[in-house]
Amino acid sequence: MAGHTDNRIVIHAPMDLVWEMTNDVEAWPGLFGEYASAEILKREGDTVTFRLTMHPDEEGRVWSWVSERTPDPATRTVRARRVETGPFEYMNLRWEYRELPASGVEMRWIQDFHMKPQAPADDDGMTAHLNRTTSVEMARIKRLVEEAAARTPARGGADA
Repeated sequence: MAGHTDNRIVIHAPMDLVWEMTNDVEAWPGLFGEYASAEILKREGDTVTFRLTMHPDEEGRVWSWVSERTPDPATRTVRARRVETGPFEYMNLRWEYRELPASGVEMRWIQDFHMKPQAPADDDGMTAHLNRTTSVEMARIKRLVEEAAARTPARGGADA
């Protein structure tokens, strides 16, 4: 048994802006509502290793982990995985960006994972949690990127 999520949203902004803003890990605390900090630990080629720290949860716990992420601008995809897995046996992510004619960019997040037996949630519970939080985060990112696009002169991509 394993957990799997597959979520997507359309962002009405040029591809280059969507790509740049969503792949600037250092700026994630301003883009994602759940992250308090993002610390770059290492860059090797296109791969970045970083520590994410969340804002405290309802019980005051602060969750933090190390991940690595490799963007591929040619295919507009990103492969990522948790290096420090915490409650997960594994957590692998894939981000896909697809330009939609005359309507923007579809951003898709796919997460495949399995929870450890002692984790606070099982695969089904974490799937439900991730689907809830992903929809909130994607809506926030959509709003922020679209606001940035409205302030930025056309740079090519979906709106050119």
